[in-house]
Amino acid sequence: MENIKEIKEKLKRYRPNSWDSIPDIELYMDQVIGYMQRQHIGFEGDENLTPAMINNYIKSNLLPRAKGKRYNRQHIAYLTAICLLKQVLSVGDTGLLLKEQLEDKDIQCFYENYLKTLDDEFNITSEKIDESATKNQLAQKALELAVSSYANKLACEKILKILAKDNPE
Repeated sequence: MENIKEIKEKLKRYRPNSWDSIPDIELYMDQVIGYMQRQHIGFEGDENLTPAMINNYIKSNLLPRAKGKRYNRQHIAYLTAICLLKQVLSVGDTGLLLKEQLEDKDIQCFYENYLKTLDDEFNITSEKIDESATKNQLAQKALELAVSSYANKLACEKILKILAKDNPE
C-alpha cells in the first residue's frame, strides 16, 4: 500500500514527457500503446489506453487520423491530454475543450500549456496533503479533495456549455 509520502512524491514528480522528448518518428499502434503507458500519470494500472479507444477518439474527432497506420508526435500529445481529460469530462466536452484550446494555437503550444497547467495543479494538490496527518485528518482531506473535484468539474462543464453556445457548429 502506498503511503502519503509516496502519493505526494508521485504528484510532485511524475509527468508526461515534454514535447521535445516525445519521439519525432512515426509509431505503429502497438508502439503508441506501449509509449502511452509511460506517458499516463494515473496511479492505477487499469486506466490503460487500448487500440479500440484510440479508434473511438478518431471517430469522435478528438484525435486526427493516423497517416497510414502510423502515429506521430502530435498524436501522442493529443492522446496524453485526452487520457487525463476523459477521467473527468465526457467525450463531447473533451472534444469541445480541445477545439477551443487549439483554436488559435498549434498542438505544440497547446501541449506545452497543458503540461504547465498539469504541473501547477499537481503541485498545488501535493501541497494540500500533510504527511504527518492522522487517520481522521486524512479522511477529512479526502472529503475536501472529493468535494473540490466535484466543484471544479461542475464549473468546467458550465464554462464548456457557455463556450459551446458562443461557437455553434
